[in-house]
Amino acid sequence: MAKFVFTLESVLRHRTHAERERMRELALAQAEMTRLQQELKALNDSMQASATDMKANHLTGPIDVAFLAAHRRYTVGMQRKGLSIVQEMARQQRKVDEAQRLLAEAAKGRKVLEKLKERQRDRWATEVHRKELAELDEVGMQLTYRNHSERTGAEGASA
Repeated sequence: MAKFVFTLESVLRHRTHAERERMRELALAQAEMTRLQQELKALNDSMQASATDMKANHLTGPIDVAFLAAHRRYTVGMQRKGLSIVQEMARQQRKVDEAQRLLAEAAKGRKVLEKLKERQRDRWATEVHRKELAELDEVGMQLTYRNHSERTGAEGASA
């Protein structure tokens, strides 16, 4: 029996490879975004802990103005760092969005070729089936002709 050969198999493999590469790129972009989110959360937790410590331990009794000024500088520095992280997260989100778009395009290209392969395989199978039926029909006709020839030859010889 004949074997189905998809002439664009190498293109399909290339597109599948490209889609996997886009998946890796998306995963890296998402991992970086997760890292930034965790860094921002850690920064926020640190600022909250510092504020809680300040309220609990340094606002009673004699007030150390130098410590309050240092705490304020720390808070402002952490806010700037937080703003920087948020800006980096916005840039990273654009990278994630672009990676998702590229992955969707790669998947679409692969799916188009897979659909083409499926349609060609279906047409090929239909054609093979049609040829097999034609061959069976031909064999049946030959057998019928032989049987008919043998009967007419036998009837002619007995007459």
